[in-house]
Amino acid sequence: MPADSLSGSGRAAQSPFVAHRPVIAGTRHVAASGHYLAAHAAFQILEAGGNAIDAGVAAGLAMGVVQSDQVSIAGVAPMMIYLAKEQKLITIDGLGGWPASASCEFFAREYGGVVPEGVLRTVVPAAPGAWIKALQDHGTMTFGEVASAAIRFARDGFVMYPFLAFWIRQAEEKYRRWSSSADIYLPQGRVPAVGDLFVQSDLGKTLQYMADQEAARGGSREEGLEAARDAFYQGDIARAIVAYHKENGGLLTAADLAGYRPRTEPPLSARVGDMDVYSCGFWCQGPALLQALNILKEVPLKDMGHNSVPYIHHVAEALKLTFSDRERYYGDPEFIRVPGEHLLSDAYGAYRRGMIEPRKAWPGLPPAGEIPGYLRGAPLPPGSIGTPPPPMDTSYVCVVDSQGNAFSATPSDPSCDTPVIPGTGLCASSRGSQSRGIASHPSSIVPGKRPRLTPNPAMAIKKGKFIMPFGTPGGDAQVQSMVQVLLNIHVFGMDVQSAIEAPRFITYSHPDSFAPHGHYPARLCLEGRIADESGRKLGAMGHDIDWWPDWMWKAGGVCAILSDVEAGVNHAGADPRRAAAYAVGW
Repeated sequence: MPADSLSGSGRAAQSPFVAHRPVIAGTRHVAASGHYLAAHAAFQILEAGGNAIDAGVAAGLAMGVVQSDQVSIAGVAPMMIYLAKEQKLITIDGLGGWPASASCEFFAREYGGVVPEGVLRTVVPAAPGAWIKALQDHGTMTFGEVASAAIRFARDGFVMYPFLAFWIRQAEEKYRRWSSSADIYLPQGRVPAVGDLFVQSDLGKTLQYMADQEAARGGSREEGLEAARDAFYQGDIARAIVAYHKENGGLLTAADLAGYRPRTEPPLSARVGDMDVYSCGFWCQGPALLQALNILKEVPLKDMGHNSVPYIHHVAEALKLTFSDRERYYGDPEFIRVPGEHLLSDAYGAYRRGMIEPRKAWPGLPPAGEIPGYLRGAPLPPGSIGTPPPPMDTSYVCVVDSQGNAFSATPSDPSCDTPVIPGTGLCASSRGSQSRGIASHPSSIVPGKRPRLTPNPAMAIKKGKFIMPFGTPGGDAQVQSMVQVLLNIHVFGMDVQSAIEAPRFITYSHPDSFAPHGHYPARLCLEGRIADESGRKLGAMGHDIDWWPDWMWKAGGVCAILSDVEAGVNHAGADPRRAAAYAVGW
């Protein structure tokens, strides 16, 4: 297929990733993820007696192989877990901090405050520790058991599919910068063709080494899991990562790796009607989901009509107001004061809602809300021109088991912006791309500080009625597509698959979370299934309209499971915008 069919510019170009899916309904257990092989890996674990946590980790590891362009085994893995028996919801950050030798001053002086591609954007790889933490605290299986599918897909290969081939083609010159990366992603010096067998043997050996160290430790399951963890953070894998960084000007050290432990904490929440929506903390953009919903609480969205001009305008403006606050206030709460309670209050939502002009769009990013005592922030970069670049992207998995436990995770980190560590198959987390070398910015670079993460798994719960884990890839489009899918279900009564497939709109008025952090004032992208006349009217209101194809992968790849507690039925959906995404269950 021609690469420009996925470019995102030109309304006539149609994405080849078009499908219309049924709702996958089951009474036992279900899983949905960004790739069908990962969904099947989760389902296999469920069928073997594992719970939702075991299955979610299996899918997350599998995505690190079959979607290694967008998910790194050594990347990030924020997750949310609902424990049915305890009726308790917890989050695991799965996000590492900056090495001890990192400094804002260095990046400001050498790179104008932008974190460059390569080893300098490496933060401590968090995903392995987070997956193992989830298994230790809430799983029932060993690392070797849940990693078995990922090991097989890496060692024996899997069939190259269109989206992965497209992504490698788009990033071909980036992969060629490092021979260790080109050897894997450009075998025989070329982009793999759809239908080729794609093998990542070093990555398979890395995962197998962790499983072997677990088996060799003996003792309890927990002791074995700790051995698998040590294999990564203190064993041969850690030594290979540290040696490469030392030889190539990187910052990561053995002490940085050995000292890493994931953080577990309760989620944040917002009340929407009789439903509670939960996100991870302000170290990611998850609270923006809650802020946007709070702003829209008293807006008569149903009366406006789905994807009507007033509806699109109000939702887009609410998102712009939210992203303005994200830019000014969101950052690692371990290092900065975040006015979280204020930002998520009903009163603040009403204050921000009052800034929406019903017939006029903000010409760019609206001002952030003024909160006394919180004056952080940095000047906005100049507006960008042209087409916004594609997000570095990620993937997503959700699982609900027969006991009612639910799992929601958004593992991530691309392989084209940082080198593969030779002999490991791993790209150490390049999430430093979402920090700034600007001291006044809330996501500034400080040793140990976590970048402000875009991946943000979520859940919506109506007590005694339903539990819905949901999430998506898409960079800054994540919260936007999640808001729209949730409103499609909550306000307009759509089933989960129809809610996912409904046409979307995405604003780009805010600074991009990824370096170099461009922004496109008033830019509003509409999928082609939205009416022409609506686009014209929105343009007259001040939105800078850019038409997308009818089905656009940049608009996200939402997966969700709506678990009807009363009926005992799980309803799962996966986004046809990214055709590899699938739900399975029975």
